[in-house]
Amino acid sequence: MIRDAILREVNRGGQVYFVYNRVETISETASYISKLLPEVRVDVAHGQMDEKELEGVIINFMKNEFDVLVATTIIETGMDIHNVNTMIIYDADKMGLSQLYQLRGRVGRSSRIAYCYLTYRKDKILTEVAEKRLKAIKEFTELGSGFKIALKDLEIRGAGNMMGSSQHGHMASIGYDLYCRMLEDTIKQFKGEIDKEPVDTTVELKVDAYIPGSYINDQTQKIEVYKKIAAINSYEDMIEVQDELEDRFSNIPSSVQNLIDIAYIRCIAKELGIENIKERKDEILIQFQSMENMTGDIRGSIKTKYNKNILFKFGEKPIIALKMSQIKREEMLDNVKELILFMKEMENSN
Repeated sequence: MIRDAILREVNRGGQVYFVYNRVETISETASYISKLLPEVRVDVAHGQMDEKELEGVIINFMKNEFDVLVATTIIETGMDIHNVNTMIIYDADKMGLSQLYQLRGRVGRSSRIAYCYLTYRKDKILTEVAEKRLKAIKEFTELGSGFKIALKDLEIRGAGNMMGSSQHGHMASIGYDLYCRMLEDTIKQFKGEIDKEPVDTTVELKVDAYIPGSYINDQTQKIEVYKKIAAINSYEDMIEVQDELEDRFSNIPSSVQNLIDIAYIRCIAKELGIENIKERKDEILIQFQSMENMTGDIRGSIKTKYNKNILFKFGEKPIIALKMSQIKREEMLDNVKELILFMKEMENSN
């Protein structure tokens, strides 16, 4: 495929970007392309090159003195070469959605039809997030797709912290209400009203959790609903969102209900000091911020209720492992929510 793509571009008088984002082996990759296509001229560009050397390579490429530029993501901004209309991205599954969108924009800057190939290693099993990224970049190809890409990126990654260790996004992305809530938490921390930065809980479960176009087609309304779901901070908030959606858009599809459930699980887990809830093979792993958050009373109550379906893994950040062997996949989210709510009930009773 790589050989055919490069030859197709070169034979019509064009040039090619080959994006390879590992400086330590980029020369080997360039050599491989040269051996694969001995008739094609190849050179290399990356950020660790001397400034004048890098400038020389780019100028020579602009002068059409070679055909294929094997480069790192250094080319994602500032490159505007009209004769380059094919891009091949190696290990595209390891790149972010906005980064892929920026890279893709380096080709198709003339009247010629352009091609961007997103590749990943043969027989590799993609993560759910990587698969969503590649599907999104493939789906949104028309002019002015930037807003839709940003919306999809928000859906995949979540809104993030505002001042913590997981910063991404800003007020326009997450909505004014959620922005104010995050700002309030940060101010309380600075004032010493809370000892630690609020836990930023992530939920990584293999369930469909999104708003389909068949339910809400308008993009502005869709991002508005995403913001409201992301801002769920209590049971009352969850019920309010559900009631509004049923009133405005009719019955809630399962993928949207899953999204709401995950937001509610996240808000309860945050109160319990849970940093991460993720699926791994046949277990759901619930990781706490510290041992302080998983008291002996809570452990005892959980062990009594769940018996052999629960394992405890102790350490600086203890983990509760919920076994999935006896749980149907379609019931997984309900079981996680039940466990989190049970832990909340036990904490309130102590």
